[in-house]
Amino acid sequence: MIVRILGEGQLQVPESAVEELNTLDAALEAAVEQHDEAGFKPALDALLHRVREVGTPADPEALQPSELIVPQADATMAEVHKLLTDEGLIPG
Repeated sequence: MIVRILGEGQLQVPESAVEELNTLDAALEAAVEQHDEAGFKPALDALLHRVREVGTPADPEALQPSELIVPQADATMAEVHKLLTDEGLIPG
């Protein structure tokens, strides 16, 4: 699946990583919904770290739609809140 980190680019992430990314996404969503400033940044950092770790850069020459969009590392809680859906950032 293609994941876009806003401001960074696209990564090809294996489907096998989706369950783990959903767990990290749930922690981020909980921090946002609870207005937990102390938990927000570590949760965002953990999600981004894992996406970068399991992902490989997508071919910049190929125009591919992003299946998932995650916020940039310096995103605010309000910015992340705008990106959330009923299923968080990562459906499933």
